[in-house]
Amino acid sequence: MRIWGKIWKENRLVRDSVIENVSDQTRTTKIFEALHDLCMEFDLSVPIWLDQNVNEFQRRSKTRFSQDNFVETIPFDYLELQVIEED
Repeated sequence: MRIWGKIWKENRLVRDSVIENVSDQTRTTKIFEALHDLCMEFDLSVPIWLDQNVNEFQRRSKTRFSQDNFVETIPFDYLELQVIEED
């Protein structure tokens, strides 16, 4: 599985990274681990999954985390998480 994390500010891509996980873990575990790894790489706290994020991710394999998902203030508009390749 490959997951693409992107940081957007003022409709511009500021930073991105792709996390690859080829383990035998469940899809959900791979997604949570990828989000954790992206946040470590971007030096961010891990965002909170709200119901809208879960629903959007289940439908489109993509979601956005805005200020509402973070405890601390973020210096960008949103963090986007997208599955680009599944096992």
